[in-house]
Amino acid sequence: MSSLHRQVSQLLTIWSWKRSVNVTLCPATGFHFRTFCSTTSEPDPIQIHKRKLFLWFSHLPPEERQFGGYFSPETMHVDPLILERKAEERAGLLTTPLQTRSLSNLSMTVEQLFEPTDACSEGRGLNVLLYGAVGSGKSTVVRKLVLDWCTGKTLTHFKLLVPFSCEDLSQLSKVASLRDLVSRKYLHLKKHPLLSGEGNQAKDVLFLFNGMEKMKLDFRIGSTELCSDPNEALHPDVVVVNLLRKYLLPEASILVTTRLSALERVPQKYVGRYAQVCGFSDPDRQRAYFASRLLQQSSETARGHESQELIELLYLHLQRESQLAAACFLPSYCWLTCATLHFLHFTDTNAPIRTLTGIYTSFLRLNFGGEVLGTGTNAPAQEHQNSLMLYVVRTVGKLAFDGVMYKRTSFSEKELEQWIGGKTKTDEELRQLAVFRTDVLDFFLAPCVESGRHIPEALGENDQRRYVFAVPAMQEYMAALYVVLGENKSALEKLTKQVSAAIGQVGEDVNALFNILSKFIPLRIFAVFNLLKLFPKFYEKISSYNKGSIAKTMAAEMFRKEDSYNEDVLDQVEQNLLGVQGPQPQQHSEGQPFELYPIFMGGLLHYGNRVVLQQLGCSIQSTTVAQITGALRKHLIRGLGKPQPPEEMMDLLVLLYEFQNPRLTAGILASFRTIRLNNIRMTSLKCFVLSSVLSCTPASYHLDELDLSSCLLNNDMLQMLRPAFRHTHNIKLCDNPLLESGACTLLEALPENQHLTHLSLMHTGLGDQGALELAQRLQQHTGLQELNVAYNNIGDNAALALVDACREHPSIHTVHLYLNPLSDVGKQSLYVRGAPRSRSDRRVKVLASVTEGSDISEDWHPILKVIRENASSWDRQRVMQQLKVFLRDLEWGRQQQPSLWKRLHFRRVERGVRQTLQMLEKDTLPPSTGYIK
Repeated sequence: MSSLHRQVSQLLTIWSWKRSVNVTLCPATGFHFRTFCSTTSEPDPIQIHKRKLFLWFSHLPPEERQFGGYFSPETMHVDPLILERKAEERAGLLTTPLQTRSLSNLSMTVEQLFEPTDACSEGRGLNVLLYGAVGSGKSTVVRKLVLDWCTGKTLTHFKLLVPFSCEDLSQLSKVASLRDLVSRKYLHLKKHPLLSGEGNQAKDVLFLFNGMEKMKLDFRIGSTELCSDPNEALHPDVVVVNLLRKYLLPEASILVTTRLSALERVPQKYVGRYAQVCGFSDPDRQRAYFASRLLQQSSETARGHESQELIELLYLHLQRESQLAAACFLPSYCWLTCATLHFLHFTDTNAPIRTLTGIYTSFLRLNFGGEVLGTGTNAPAQEHQNSLMLYVVRTVGKLAFDGVMYKRTSFSEKELEQWIGGKTKTDEELRQLAVFRTDVLDFFLAPCVESGRHIPEALGENDQRRYVFAVPAMQEYMAALYVVLGENKSALEKLTKQVSAAIGQVGEDVNALFNILSKFIPLRIFAVFNLLKLFPKFYEKISSYNKGSIAKTMAAEMFRKEDSYNEDVLDQVEQNLLGVQGPQPQQHSEGQPFELYPIFMGGLLHYGNRVVLQQLGCSIQSTTVAQITGALRKHLIRGLGKPQPPEEMMDLLVLLYEFQNPRLTAGILASFRTIRLNNIRMTSLKCFVLSSVLSCTPASYHLDELDLSSCLLNNDMLQMLRPAFRHTHNIKLCDNPLLESGACTLLEALPENQHLTHLSLMHTGLGDQGALELAQRLQQHTGLQELNVAYNNIGDNAALALVDACREHPSIHTVHLYLNPLSDVGKQSLYVRGAPRSRSDRRVKVLASVTEGSDISEDWHPILKVIRENASSWDRQRVMQQLKVFLRDLEWGRQQQPSLWKRLHFRRVERGVRQTLQMLEKDTLPPSTGYIK
């Protein structure tokens, strides 16, 4: 008992000691703070402040979760180029990538900006104005600055850093003192002596105001009163102005971040230093950014190698001074590039569902979330403030839509003037347009890069600089958003909407008045009033017709004949990012194909994207979605009445995936029973898309045929395709490097499909072991009728075991074994094993050659047809060797025939084999079609 008491006493002593040592760990960065104090002492508010700031600024936006959560802000940060500017240079245009490349060695850090200069007045803190374009990296710089200060890596001469969001301050309607503003957000700093205004204690304080363009600052003495008391309650705008004037806490230093349009809001005399965030000025910074995200995926060797290859391809493309390099001058587009590549290459079944439309919608939220188009002036508030994103849709979206309609990707300055702000009338509209052009327009449009070289600054009199969307897919996204939001209304619909709205506003009053006047006015006049009441219904009919036309446009764009044989849309997206290595792919359509446009239209109707757009001020009503999807189902089913090329079928599957609408998907899939994706370069994403789409169908749904021949499938992809295999009667996996491991994976998945009748595994590298594994598991597939394992390097023993298993199977009647290295004795044994042993036994047809013993096989023509259609993509020497074996078999069989007619038939077949052999020797075989039995 005393021993137990002693142990408990020791534990209590250790626990009390641990309580006296306050240790805070931050495992993401490996740093920690330690404050040794007694249990009765007050905690240091500065340390509490650092800990809480670190937690707040370490939080990543939801959009970053798609990278798998393998990194922190510490590991993913890449410093953008920061250049100090003179006061007279501050209003200049944003420096271009080619100009900044030579200035990279002049880059500064924020800490260097706060170093004392000759211009600094003694006893006064320094005001630094950090500005840059949308997406240039200002917020990232601020986040990294705060985190580094918390960990003691930078600005250590400031004891206190107080960050404010100007957007939050602009929402405050009540007056508050500086100390109240601080304590409202940082309660632990309430009544802190550094903010008391006494002595020169404020010299150790750095205020950070992020996003000054969100506030309306007025430095006129007559409009903003002077204040030097941190306890005096004023409007937040007045508090900030007095801090910058140095009337309030003059010893404190201030860092302000803002966009280009707001540079002049702070008079030059109140700014000690100007600095411009210039983004990623060279491919090396861009490469470092890509590596920080794409190389953090996992410890798997295969995925690590793939990530490294992606980065190398990206780097090569950027070094060519391509259009992508011009776009990635802004770190935001580097994020979009990484997110898209991660989606294309690292999609797996364990990750949350992501779509291409969702990535672009998230991209807009990251850069324009919740913003309204303001001018920063003290003009009277508008009755209705337009969201900035809605303004973008009505201007940039309109330009994008016009380009898609007329197949144009570049625009002249005159066209930009026409489409963007061409109809502005009021002074307020002109001010909004000026802000938009300064801050936002260059974010979406960039000068065109031709033949790897930027268009020169000096142009001829008749030449005009041309502009393109920063990334090609952005044009299609903005055009789709413009259409889905209903901004491309006809003149009739615009008129009826205005009249309907006017009538609807007074509808209740008019109804009450009608009820009274109907007793006194003539019947004919009363009929006119009733017609007016019906006008909103007329508008609803026109609006409904417009939604149907949107659906018709989507279906028409999906099945354009001139785009039928282009690369599928996912390959097009990848080629835009990584460039084309080797020969350019053949393009059958004239001009730029816009095949993502209808897919984005479908993706924007998904509920998740509509929620994000609602936050951006762009509303898509549920009734609109219902009308469009109802009409789209009809138009898509009509378009699927004709067989579609594999590329178009893949695009349709991507459209249905982007929709994320199981009911619509099931209804459209019910209209066709064959999916041919032969010769499509399948990836993990495409396999996931196919499986996800087929998973929307009921258990009773089954495809007649799923053709995945020549798709470069591997073991991992087969795992992802397991849901797709459940819904198919005939599975074709020819010409895929499945090997033995892939065969095992496939065989594990197939028992879930009890309706499988035909399985084609020709030229998949099964080998003897794969054939034996297949023979052992055949009894699990009771409905199988035909098995094709031709051209799989299967020897005599494995082939005999497989045929024996097929003979014991209840329903298999045909086995394809030609183009395998079978001996003459082995072939004879196969024919004997396939023959029925008694009248009650079934015959299993074994196709091992163009002959069956001394007779010609009845399937000799299909065998030669398969060889001709695929020999151009096979090992030519091996196929030629097998054809020579066929000739030897035919010659021996012909010699055994006493009948002249049979010998002539053998001659005819020999002629066909020799023609195929000669075509192989002369390399005149047609290219592989992939349509293989």
